[in-house]
Amino acid sequence: MLNQTPLWKYLVLIFIVGMCALYATPNLYGEDYAVQISAGRNASVDESLLNKVTETLSSENIEAKNIALDNEQILVRLTNSDSQLIARETLQRALGDDYYVAMNLAPDTPAWLEAIGGAPMKLGLDLRGGVHFLMEVDMNSAVNKSFEDMVSDFRSALREEGIRYRTVRQVEGGVEIFFRDQDTLDKAEFFLRNRNRDLVFTEKNDLKIVVSMSEQKLAETRDYAVKQNITIIRNRVNQLGVAEPSVQKQGVDRIAVQLPGIQDTARAKEILNATATLEFRSVDLDHDVRDAVAGRVPAGSELVLDQQGQPQLLKKKIILTGNHIIDANSSADEYGIPQVNISLDSKGGSKMSQFTKDSIGKPMATVFIEYKSTGERDANDKLIFEAKREVISIATIQARLGSSFRITGLDSPQEAHNLSLLLRAGALIAPIQIVEERTVGPSLGKENIALGTQAIIWGFVAVLIFMLIYYKAFGLVANLALTLNLVMIVGIMSMIPGATLSLPGMAGIVLTVGMAVDANVLIFERIREELREGRSPQQAIHHGYDSAFSTILDANITTFIAGLILFAVGTGPIKGFSITLMIGIATSMFTAIFVTRAVVNAWCGGKPLKKLSI
Repeated sequence: MLNQTPLWKYLVLIFIVGMCALYATPNLYGEDYAVQISAGRNASVDESLLNKVTETLSSENIEAKNIALDNEQILVRLTNSDSQLIARETLQRALGDDYYVAMNLAPDTPAWLEAIGGAPMKLGLDLRGGVHFLMEVDMNSAVNKSFEDMVSDFRSALREEGIRYRTVRQVEGGVEIFFRDQDTLDKAEFFLRNRNRDLVFTEKNDLKIVVSMSEQKLAETRDYAVKQNITIIRNRVNQLGVAEPSVQKQGVDRIAVQLPGIQDTARAKEILNATATLEFRSVDLDHDVRDAVAGRVPAGSELVLDQQGQPQLLKKKIILTGNHIIDANSSADEYGIPQVNISLDSKGGSKMSQFTKDSIGKPMATVFIEYKSTGERDANDKLIFEAKREVISIATIQARLGSSFRITGLDSPQEAHNLSLLLRAGALIAPIQIVEERTVGPSLGKENIALGTQAIIWGFVAVLIFMLIYYKAFGLVANLALTLNLVMIVGIMSMIPGATLSLPGMAGIVLTVGMAVDANVLIFERIREELREGRSPQQAIHHGYDSAFSTILDANITTFIAGLILFAVGTGPIKGFSITLMIGIATSMFTAIFVTRAVVNAWCGGKPLKKLSI
């Protein structure tokens, strides 16, 4: 019998539409004004801090809807924006500089929805408000760091090969290696050339080899510096709980950072500037630290203060930098003592192995370095940075280490956690400076949402009225599909991790509302055509859906491919538009072809119809 739909198909359709509707539901609950508290490097978030926050707000008569401790952060939900501002200022004064107190917007999703992964759509900067930074990577520092690593690598490689050299030193634009005789120089040059084919070796007449980078190697070094910094900035922002950050490369040496929902520009800058680099260095046991404090610092060593302000005498030679760290996490050993487990990449593992094979029983220091702007600029109008070093850990090497090892001797689990966070997220390849910043207020974001929503509603209503008037009862079926299509777009956008709705994305939804009805128009016109040719209503419905399917598929696939290209090559707003466009195409095909046919079959299938209301 024509136009019959099996029960299992109805169940599948109901399940798919129901799941999308369920995950679209969190968008109905809105958001709360909130203040988010995170710990700095030398602080921790625990129950005592929660009690202090509660007492502080109570003493200032600031009413909070809820105060919760979760994922080592405290979230204070407030009733309005004025209370949010007062609460932030009050808590910042009470807690001091050891804590990050940032204003935010927190979803008011019920606990039962959160338990199944329900969350509202992530809104972009233009809809939610927040801060935008354009950051520039200091490429000179990135290249110099590569030359520093090159010096260390050359020394180790020549020693292992048994080739004697006078000295290896870094100079402007490269590395110089001096030898005592021509034969040794020739042997060394042959060995190093084969080992480093992407470097340029120039022999000088004073028994010296000058090593520099090829243009390709320079480009790779700069590109790696930007990519590594993007990863570290993203990790740092995520670790500190900033909601839905966007961190993307822009141009050759710049990084665009968008933090939707963050309204405190100064605190956001502090979060980003907290990123730094790390070094592993050996402790100088051959000299007395008291002599160094008195001004007699031995050559090849330097004094660095630890977190308690005590001086430590360290070798200047860097064993390893933090950019070789793949992962770091805190745990407890078999005796319950806190430790940090570290994983290095292959190059870092090789360096660590070479150093520690002759250093068992000796201490190794982890040095945290913050780059801070001096406020001065160089000849190229770039900000000049100065490095502030601090010893955050000194551990004794127990055995020869490789790509995986652990740091022990930590006082508390919180110290182990803080150290693992720094190791995992603090290893910038090169300093960065903020060259542009913009703030989008939440009121402007609300206005954009209101205007975008109005556009969607008016477009939606106009299409509904047209379909109802022109196609009568079948228009009602199309309108049902159009409504479900909108619900499915919202539900899928809410489910996809990383999908963000921006103002261009709302334009994409408006476009898909118009496009979604195209498939129904094609089907309904084909049914009319079949009726004019004398087919029965049941045959007209059957042939109308079957004949229009290939046309609808071809038209939507070509548009979907265009959306894919926009997503692949576009950035920011263009990506937002392409995501909603592609989701809208997929859902409109599903609702227009499968949902409407199921509804029509349930309404008309198997019945002796003489005419259709179309």
